[in-house]
Amino acid sequence: MGSSGREPRGGARRLSVAIAGGALQGLEMTYLAQKAGFETLLLDRRSDAPATGICHRFVAMDLTDHETLTRALGSVDMVLPATENTQALRSLVEWCDENRVPLAFDPGAYAISSSKNASDALFRRLGIPAPTPWPDCSFPVLAKPDGASGSEEVEVFPDLQALEVRFGLLPPRGRVLQAYVTGPSYSIEVMGRPGAYTPLQTTNLEMDRDFGCKRVSAPSTLPSDLTDLFEKMAIHLAEAVGLSGIMDVEAIHHEGQLKVLEIDARFPSQTPIAVYHSTGINMVERLAMIFSHQEENGTSQVPTGPNRGLILEHIRVRDGHLTVCGEQVMTDAGPLHLEVDFFGADEALTSRAPGKDDWVATLMVTGSDLDDAWERRGGVIREIRDRFDVKSYGDEYPDGRFGEVQ
Repeated sequence: MGSSGREPRGGARRLSVAIAGGALQGLEMTYLAQKAGFETLLLDRRSDAPATGICHRFVAMDLTDHETLTRALGSVDMVLPATENTQALRSLVEWCDENRVPLAFDPGAYAISSSKNASDALFRRLGIPAPTPWPDCSFPVLAKPDGASGSEEVEVFPDLQALEVRFGLLPPRGRVLQAYVTGPSYSIEVMGRPGAYTPLQTTNLEMDRDFGCKRVSAPSTLPSDLTDLFEKMAIHLAEAVGLSGIMDVEAIHHEGQLKVLEIDARFPSQTPIAVYHSTGINMVERLAMIFSHQEENGTSQVPTGPNRGLILEHIRVRDGHLTVCGEQVMTDAGPLHLEVDFFGADEALTSRAPGKDDWVATLMVTGSDLDDAWERRGGVIREIRDRFDVKSYGDEYPDGRFGEVQ
């Protein structure tokens, strides 16, 4: 299967991209690819993956099956991987290499960033500030899997007894233990090729009680001097791994210092949509230009004017309760669809349907600045509460704090 052949005004054929994976990364990619005017073909094992509700075409398939890949990808212009499955990624690299189809992915950089042990070793070698590893740090201590991303299996231990009850005297292999640092969290993407990198907008991150990212806002509240430092760190890390494409860097502002938590040399979720609505920069469009060699340094789309305020957050409405949740709540909600002017939000990706009393949504609310976006966001939450007779509101942070409707 290839492009449907539909043409935009002016007669030029639309770029046809295959997005391999329909979960959260795939949802982000599909949304932004269509904002860029691309023709989207989605590939996933699951026929009810979230992105199936917004793609142009969908093929249910095993990404390791080269025969099916050949039938599905016959005339696409580019493949965008949206999976962290090692076998699937290896299969895509092999197929695209054999068939000379551009794959917007850097296996070498990803191999480093997908291992927290390898990433931490890189931070130490480069002198990048990061949380101190156990046992050279004091409690509390955070434990996370070496190869997982996001908040998966993250645990915090207040003292040695709690740590030993969980793991015994020696933590199992495949776990990373380090100081649990607190403070505001930030993210930045860097894009380009060796010798020509561009850092994009820094965004604010907020976590739910289980350390899942529940909200992204922009522009960043990070002071300008630390923003400049964060951008330099991102470029330094990109150069160190020889990045071709995109890499996300997450850091925390702890006791006056930026400490890098992790890097991911893959297309992220949440922050690209936030950056798009705040700045107009479309990371999928830019990624396609990089891998088609139309844009070597990525500088042509960097805005010069003020950025709009943006709040992106995930909510679940169920049984008279509205909860602001980490992004994983969107994974098992089935196919999502896009709604414009969603109870006052500019847009929402949602599972809401008439008569459905358990639904989720990713809200996108903009304003002239961040304060204005927060004010509008409060109106959106109040409208949803009134419309669905919501009795209670939950917005819990890892430290037990609760957010309020502003």
